[in-house]
Amino acid sequence: MIRAGRVTVAGAPVSDPARDVDERDAIAVDGEPVTPPGTRVVYAVNKPAGVVSTASDPQRRPTVVSLVASEVRLYPVGRLDVDTTGLILLTNDGELAHRLTHPRFEVDKTYRATVAGPPIADATLRALRRGVMLDDGPTAPARVRRLGDRELELTIHQGRKRQVKRMCEAVGHRVRSLARVRFGPLELGDLRPGEHRELTTDEIAALQAAGAGDVGAGQVHADIPQAGASYRQRE
Repeated sequence: MIRAGRVTVAGAPVSDPARDVDERDAIAVDGEPVTPPGTRVVYAVNKPAGVVSTASDPQRRPTVVSLVASEVRLYPVGRLDVDTTGLILLTNDGELAHRLTHPRFEVDKTYRATVAGPPIADATLRALRRGVMLDDGPTAPARVRRLGDRELELTIHQGRKRQVKRMCEAVGHRVRSLARVRFGPLELGDLRPGEHRELTTDEIAALQAAGAGDVGAGQVHADIPQAGASYRQRE
């Protein structure tokens, strides 16, 4: 890579693999800055409707990554549907992202859903708490509470496609709006749609604790490098 002229230091191509550098040097590969080893950043974002949960979009729709101006390349932790709003995390740490999203680590995500149909019955709550059968198999039991005649709060640890919407449809309630309000120990709080904030060291530690365990250790989310690793964005 160096001999091919793909690596630059302070904007100038280098050709000597033995070139000495330190943390003050701006190093880039193919024009992309290299993140110093061990640098981990995590942002909380309140995703608005119409924004896609990807790093890039071929249809040129706005992405959650575009909402945060960052010197390091960020990737979403999991996905929210384009019409689903609320809390999503962005990070450059692939191992942390893997542990927060892999169902084996059972990290809770809490959603608030406004649904259509008749008022929510006690039987509906019991069914969701037991788990419901979907076309790709049964769901794990959910923690559910009724917030109003047509509003629910559901906490699940699985991450199947459109899971909350399909669970509600399975018990006779089409979802009219859906927002994620909690991810593991982290709450959405008072972030307004489109706003973001960088997490504190204590908050990142709490997320790490939520994803702690030895199942899948060492695996990395397919689309996200570990902090400090060199990489090229997948097409």
